[in-house]
Amino acid sequence: MVLAIALAFVFGYFFTLFAVRRAGLDFKSAIKVALAADTVSIAVMEFVDNGIIALTPGAMDAHLSDALFWTALLGGFVFAFFITTPVNKWMIGRGKGHAVVHADH
Repeated sequence: MVLAIALAFVFGYFFTLFAVRRAGLDFKSAIKVALAADTVSIAVMEFVDNGIIALTPGAMDAHLSDALFWTALLGGFVFAFFITTPVNKWMIGRGKGHAVVHADH
C-alpha cells in the first residue's frame, strides 16, 4: 500500500509537471504548480481509496483473478471520486489546486 501511495504521488506530479512544462513554464515554477495542484487531491484520493480497500474484508489478500480485488478497487475509486470532486471544486473556487494549473496555461 505504501508503494501504491508513493507511485500515485510520483505519477500525479509527473503528469502535471509534464503538462505545465509543455505549456512553457520553467522547471521551478512547474514544480510549484504541480505541488499546489495535486498534493491535496492525491492525498484525499489515496486516503479514501486505500481506506476502502483496507476495510474490505479479504481485499488485501485478493489476487488479480479474484472478483473481490476488482470490486474493492472499483468501489474505492468510485467512493474516492465522490469525495475528491467537492474537495477539488472547493480548492478551484478559492484559486488553489488545479486553478493554479489553469491560471498558468
